[in-house]
Amino acid sequence: MLTPDQAQDRATDIVRRARAAGADAADAVFAANASSEVSVRLGALEDVGRSEGADLGLRVFVGQRSASVSTSDLSPESLAVLVERAVAMAREAPEDRWAGLAPESRLLHGAAPLLDLADRDEPDPPALRDAAARAEAAARAVDGVTNSEGAGAAWGRSVWALATSHGFADAYEATSHTLSASVIAGAGGAMQRDYGFHATRHRAHLDSPEAIGALAGERAAARVGAGRAPSGAMPVVFDPRVGVSLLSHLSGAISGSAVTRRTSFLLDSLGTAILPAGVNVIDDPHRPHGLRSRPFDGEGLPVSPVSIVSDGMLETWLLDSASARQLGLEPTGHASRGIAGAPGVTTSNLYMEAGHVPVETLIEDIVEGIYVTELIGQGVNPVTGDYSRGAAGFLIERGALGRPVIEFTIAGNLKDMFRGLTPANDLVFRHGVNVPTLRIEGMTVAGG
Repeated sequence: MLTPDQAQDRATDIVRRARAAGADAADAVFAANASSEVSVRLGALEDVGRSEGADLGLRVFVGQRSASVSTSDLSPESLAVLVERAVAMAREAPEDRWAGLAPESRLLHGAAPLLDLADRDEPDPPALRDAAARAEAAARAVDGVTNSEGAGAAWGRSVWALATSHGFADAYEATSHTLSASVIAGAGGAMQRDYGFHATRHRAHLDSPEAIGALAGERAAARVGAGRAPSGAMPVVFDPRVGVSLLSHLSGAISGSAVTRRTSFLLDSLGTAILPAGVNVIDDPHRPHGLRSRPFDGEGLPVSPVSIVSDGMLETWLLDSASARQLGLEPTGHASRGIAGAPGVTTSNLYMEAGHVPVETLIEDIVEGIYVTELIGQGVNPVTGDYSRGAAGFLIERGALGRPVIEFTIAGNLKDMFRGLTPANDLVFRHGVNVPTLRIEGMTVAGG
């Protein structure tokens, strides 16, 4: 696989060719990746996979007209045709007064930050198989587990480069190590499944197969005997693995596209309180070996930690250059770029800071409530904030977790949910988006 310097040279070269072919401006991305994965089920090898690939995407501008093309054929002949086609397409495209490269004055200059995103520890297939087998064995050893959906281990390496015609060119490399197990507990119509999963940039940081497997087994076994939830208005507590979805709804509502199209339930909320006082939401692209860390954004702008919500107040939109121009603002360094198409926006390592109370204290005054561990369906209206999703979890009775419950619905409005939110003190950085356990008052629960 190509090195970051070689990937950067590929992106720079295609931009130079586009300018020579008549483009007024251009940018290009080059992405290469390699991965290996192994899965096992019931102790037997189920699948072994290996993949490698490289893709190049080019965006060209002729005046205010633009076009994007991409290819995985990197031969000189194919690239020559690609450039000519892109410029011809741009000349026929409709004008877009907001389109264009990022402001040259805002580009990242100098060395990009070192984020420790790649290691050299590449496990071979036997090592991956051993890790997956150990994880599954640990899960199946948990009392109550009756079957397995399998376990898998994977490794990947990627290189991503960006070059623009107004002076930016850089690239970076990242690795990933993942391990998962999924098992079934119970029998007949009472069977329940759950999983354990961990992903890291460095193999040395990955949880042990035994810990991941035991987590999967314990989660599945705890759900056996699930019954129906009560109905009514009550507190709902979100386990961190499902609570992260609330930050996804937040980031979607403050994205440049949602704001410019006026399709956000937070449209008039900039500079106002959307969360309780004392609650902070941070986006940190510089977190060392973070799963979504990056040294620059998808347009070549520098990135840095940003307070999205500070003391409950919404501080910023998430803007690429096009949405920033439309709103008369500056881009925020949140542009994302795929191989094809124009930039969008994304967060990096997004998290809600921990609160001040342990989980036990968070729930101790709940006479009747629900602790949610799984969300089902996509019943969220991004324009109004209306929220209704299927769920599973555990009943909270007199301040303690009780019996498992399934097939119920939780409903509310995201504005009210955000304002009625309390974070616990158990934040752990385990995913690209992280939250502590969250309590939300006054949600509507509809049991089966």
